[in-house]
Parts: sequence; structure tokens; C-alpha cells
Amino acid sequence: MKKYLLLLIIAFLTKQTTAQTADIILTNGKIFTSDTGKLYVQALAIKGNTILAVGTNEEIKEFASAKTKTINLQGKTVVPGFNDAHDHPGFLVSVSKSFSCEFSVAGPDKKTVIDSVSRLVKTAKPGEWINGMIGMTVFTDATMRGILDSLAPNNPVGLQNPWGHGLVLNSHALKLLHIAEDEPDPLAGWYVRKANSNLITGALWEYAQWPVWRVLAAAEPEHYIQGLKLYADEQIKMGITTVQFMNNFPLVEDYFIKANLPQRIRLIPFPGTTKDGRNLNEWKNINTHPTSLMYVSGIKYLIDGTPFEEACLNRKPYPDKPNWYGRTDMPVDTIKQILKEAYYGNTQLLMHIVGDSSMNIVLTLMKQAGNDAVWKSKRVRFEHNATSNASAADVEMIKDMGIIMAHTPKYGHSCHIQSFLDKGIIVSVSPDGTTNPFWDIMVMTSQQTDPAENTTVEQAVIAYTKTNAYAEFTEKEKGTLMPGMLADIAVLSQDIFNIPKEQLPTTKSLLTIVDGKIVYEQIIKD
Repeated sequence: MKKYLLLLIIAFLTKQTTAQTADIILTNGKIFTSDTGKLYVQALAIKGNTILAVGTNEEIKEFASAKTKTINLQGKTVVPGFNDAHDHPGFLVSVSKSFSCEFSVAGPDKKTVIDSVSRLVKTAKPGEWINGMIGMTVFTDATMRGILDSLAPNNPVGLQNPWGHGLVLNSHALKLLHIAEDEPDPLAGWYVRKANSNLITGALWEYAQWPVWRVLAAAEPEHYIQGLKLYADEQIKMGITTVQFMNNFPLVEDYFIKANLPQRIRLIPFPGTTKDGRNLNEWKNINTHPTSLMYVSGIKYLIDGTPFEEACLNRKPYPDKPNWYGRTDMPVDTIKQILKEAYYGNTQLLMHIVGDSSMNIVLTLMKQAGNDAVWKSKRVRFEHNATSNASAADVEMIKDMGIIMAHTPKYGHSCHIQSFLDKGIIVSVSPDGTTNPFWDIMVMTSQQTDPAENTTVEQAVIAYTKTNAYAEFTEKEKGTLMPGMLADIAVLSQDIFNIPKEQLPTTKSLLTIVDGKIVYEQIIKD
């Protein structure tokens, strides 16, 4: 009997030891966990798609077997995979005949744009879309529609500003989209009209863009899918393992499925509008978990526009407060309904808010709609953290309701970061098209207008990983390198915690792991 029990115990212990054998071990590294309880460890073990253990080299080698892949990091720095919490399936990804430009408010001059369109027309088939990026110089030029008509009479042309809030179309595109010369404005969007007329110029703002994006999304599916793959490849090489895409149409979900990207993909419904209201019906039957690495959740709305169009259109709805800008695009009654749905429902609400007046309006309406504790549980996100002119009262409401301030470094040099963290306000990172997280970290840690708002590199990495997971309700699954968490990991080319800030953007990933699998690998050299 005793011998039988001993054999059972030995069998049990053998089974337990086998169950705890690692598939991959990273050893001899500087591993930043993003968990403030234990920020740095020397080694970690991975089994399946999760982290089995973290600790010293000696502690972790106990999990090795003959089948374990052991990687000597040789002192390299390791961080949790970065979570790109704000991105868009690209405008230029949609079609093959397109041109881009360096980001600036003014954008390229008219001659440059004319030359770019002319070059693409030469190789375009009749009816093929031509796209490009412009700035306010071309966007506000009332002659552009006529010029585009003469350059491309047989092709639809759409020129987009790089921040995504305005388009210029030629007549061929307007006809293709069934946009009449006196088309009524959709909810929260509008067509620029000719002086003293109801006729449109070809320029359109905000939610008036949705019909254009819908047609572009369907124009060249294979090109779109290939563009997604190339974009993912670029991000994986920078250690980005999760991307949260603001998705305008259910159609795009199918493209992501076919692309089969080596990243975690969150698609956030970003519904359009018509003249009759919000277009929510097409999202009712969406598959919320189409693949093991893809999921659909949340909802996003544009509450206002951008400072660029405010300056362009001189929209100053508050004459008693001349420094305020940001008239809401959404009518107040619609905002109230959106907030009611968020408060009583289970769908996370994300709002584009960049005007100080519109931020105050939304915060006040949220206070009126319900209590702080419920709002905290909803984790409402204000995209871009446009808080350079936020009042003390607004800041207190942000803190009280647990608003996640989704900071966009390339737009947010004058916004609050460190002071918000000091107050206990949640600050995440919403890159909005930046594929180099180390550039974002450089800006957050060294280029704030007020140096007191610069964060530490550790704080910036935590915001980009742990906090961004919290900002999508997945902080119990990923965002830190601790036992039981998903094995999404980046091994970096240099120690980002101990190099001059200006060198941060030169960092790359040498090894990227997603869901416990190596998806990108370079040789780690001495």
C-alpha cells in the first residue's frame, strides 16, 4: 500500500513538473514588467501563450527542459509589447493610385498637388480612384474642384487632410457617390457651400466623409489587405503587439480576417451618420470575436472637429469667451443620447474631443447624466487629451469620473501629462498613426512645452502598455510581464531607460513575441 502511494506521489510530481516546463525562456536580460510592484526582473519563462514565471536567472532555469527554446538576452532591455490604442485603417491603404505628404497644417502647395495628381492620372484606368494627402493650403482653395475636374475628368479624385477631418472631391467623385450639388448636410458633418449659395464646392468636413470612405474601402480589396499586412509588418518591427483600430465599416473586418495579421487587433466601431441621424444598424450583427487575435468592442464618435478647421472657418460660437474653440459637431441632444447609452449600457464610449468648450459641455452633461462611480466603471475615453486650456473645474470632473485621457504625443506638446498622473488621472497613449512608439516616448519625456509635464521613460512605457490595456478592459490579460499574463513581448535594440532622449526614436525591436509565438526575430549580437 505504501509503495503504491509512493508511486502515485512520484507520478503526480512528475506530471506537475512536466506541466510547468517552459516553451521559451528569456534569460540574462533587463526586463521591465510595467508592474509597479516589481518593475524589473532578470528572466522570464513562457508556456503556451502566457507567461509562466518571472524572476532571476537561477529561478527561471528550473523551468527549462530539453525542448525549451532558451534565448540569452545578453543584457538587452525587454518591455511588454506596445499597445497602439488609436489607429485607423489608412486612407492611402485603400487604393493603389495615391500620394502622401509630410504632416503639416499647411501641407503641400497647389503646384505640388497638381503635379502629383497629374502623374497618377497617366497610369490610372478610367473610373479608378486617385487619392492624396493635402493640408489647409489646398483644402481652402475654392478652385481645386475645377482644377481636379480638368486634370482627371474620367477618374474620381479625393484629397484628404492628414488628420482625417476634411476632404476635397472632384465632380466625377461627387457623381459616383450620388452627392447632389445641393446635398443636405449629414448629422455632425457638412459640405462647404459657395458664397451666397446652397451649392457645394467639393470640400466636405467630418461625418460628410463617410460615403467617400465607404466606397474607397470597397474599391480595391486586395490592395487594402496587402496594405494592412505591410503596416503590421512595420509595427511588429517596432514591438507593437496590439492595435486598436477605429473602424468605420463592418466590411473592413473581413479584410482583417483575410490579412491574418500577427498582432492582436481590436476593431472599434466608428459609425457614420446621415441627414436623419446616426447609422447604427449595420453594426448590430457584427461578429465580436472573428479570430483568436481579433475582437470587436466599444464605440467611437466625433464630438467636435480640430483647431485647424476652427481657424479656417473662424467658428467662434462663444463671443463672451474669445479664447474658447470647439463648437460641438454633434447636437447637444445627440450627445445626451450617446451618454445615456454609455451610462446604462455595456459598450465602452470613446469620444474625439479637442476643443475646450466642447470638453466642458460633455463633462457637464456627464455629471448631469449620472454618478461618478458608475462613470468610473465605464472607462470613458477622451481621445487626444487636448487639455492645454482645461479649467480647474474640468480637471476635477475628469478625475471624479475616471475619464481615460488618451494622449496623442504628436498633437499634445502643450497638454497635461505629468500633472494629471500626479493627481491620479489616468493617462494612456493614443498614437493616431505614429508607428514608432519610441518617438512618442521621446516627445512625452522631453518635448512638452512645459518641462514640468514631461514624464519619465518608465511612466511613458507603463502608459503605452499597462494603461493602454486598462483603456480597453484587458489589463487582467495583458500589458504587464507577470505570471499568467499573455506573452506579448518586445526585446529592444538599446536600453531606452538609460540613453539620451533624442536617441529614443532609433530604437527597434530585435525580437517580438505575440501570444507566446515569435513573430519577428533578428540575431541578438554581443
